[in-house]
Amino acid sequence: METPPTATAIDPEDHPLESAEQLAEELAELVRMGDDADLSQYVEQLEPREAARAVCELSDEDEARLLERLIPQQASALLIDVPEVEAVEAVAALPPETSAAIIQHMPSNKQADLVSALADDEADAILAEMSPTDAIKLQQLVSYDPDTAGGLMQTEVLAFRESSTVAQILQRLRSDAGRFRQLDIQYAYVVARGRKLVGVLRLRDLLLADDSATAGELMIEDPIALDAQTPIAELDEFFDDHAFLGVPVVEAGGRLLGVVTRAAVDEQSQSNAERDYRLAMGVVQEEIRTMPTLKRSRLRLSWLSVNILLNVVAASVIAGFQNTLEQVIALAVFLPIISDMSGCSGNQAVAVSMRELSLGLIEPRELWRVWRKEFTVGILNGLALGILLGAVGWWYAGNPWLGVVVAVALGTNTLVAVLIGSSLPLILKARGVDPALASGPILTTVTDMCGFFLVLGLATVMLEYLV
Repeated sequence: METPPTATAIDPEDHPLESAEQLAEELAELVRMGDDADLSQYVEQLEPREAARAVCELSDEDEARLLERLIPQQASALLIDVPEVEAVEAVAALPPETSAAIIQHMPSNKQADLVSALADDEADAILAEMSPTDAIKLQQLVSYDPDTAGGLMQTEVLAFRESSTVAQILQRLRSDAGRFRQLDIQYAYVVARGRKLVGVLRLRDLLLADDSATAGELMIEDPIALDAQTPIAELDEFFDDHAFLGVPVVEAGGRLLGVVTRAAVDEQSQSNAERDYRLAMGVVQEEIRTMPTLKRSRLRLSWLSVNILLNVVAASVIAGFQNTLEQVIALAVFLPIISDMSGCSGNQAVAVSMRELSLGLIEPRELWRVWRKEFTVGILNGLALGILLGAVGWWYAGNPWLGVVVAVALGTNTLVAVLIGSSLPLILKARGVDPALASGPILTTVTDMCGFFLVLGLATVMLEYLV
């Protein structure tokens, strides 16, 4: 029998270019044949990025065995580094008691992200394996909108009473060093009865003070704090204006709930931007290439099948003007140009509306104000683009009337696209539909239909001047 690789078989620093497949093969070999100590040491020596790549390449069965054989602390650290979609599937495949043990060793904000992404029955089964106190805390975190301070905060904070002495605080830090070492702690917080936040304690001041000094004497009073319902747009602005690594999060009455860090806000903002881009490109669910092929195909087809139907509807307009197109074949050259340029103009308006919605600068009920703002832009851009394409049409066909047709069609369709593109996100948002997912296909279909109709309709009316 071939001897399985030992814990020292691979040193990532000596093999920086080793592929994910190779790492996964060696990891799978240890999962199946090695002992727990070798497996744990092998995972420990891998860089987080390499470990995540290798785990994603494992089969579902090997991935489950790996997580079950590692100690919960190590398994949780591994899952934090892999893409969320992979972590969710891995946790869902494990027995609830194993998943609960792993999740409990994650930071509270990561726990909430993972549990909220699980199916309700899977989440309930895992929560049932936790202690009632931990389960209630996690359920409260999951109840917050992920794009608020409450949804992004960590509940693990250093909190002390005003009467606590420096000696008592340092003793607690030493006794819980293993837990605090995993957290990015820069400040301690001073609380009164009912956990009401009354001050912030800098660790530097704590380390330089006499053992007999109290937290109340050293603290900075009236600290800045944010409400748990503060949206992410305001969090972005706050950290832009303040050079803080984190800020305490409170609920009504000033009760300390946790702390939200600049890193967590930046990560969520980037995640939201990536999500919007993914949806706009038709990837309706997060996808990585280590997922089963049939599942990836099904996810993409769910979007593509809808789009093919919408494109058939748009193309039906061309079928209705087939005779005109046959007589003025030059129109076929300009149909895709008008469709594409109008779509680009509409997508610009969609992007601006999406951004303003995310920042809270507009609300769905402000449709008329948005239209008024976009109308002038649509007119100006429509005139400019129409004149340019009209000149090209005249030069191409040697017929000024063809230039007039394509110029009027593109100018009018640009205005239509801008008005529709600016309003679609607001209308969809008001109806509870994700604007990032639905705006693109609807806009494309409408602008294509309108553009084709304008070009071919105008050409039909002016047919005697074009042939």
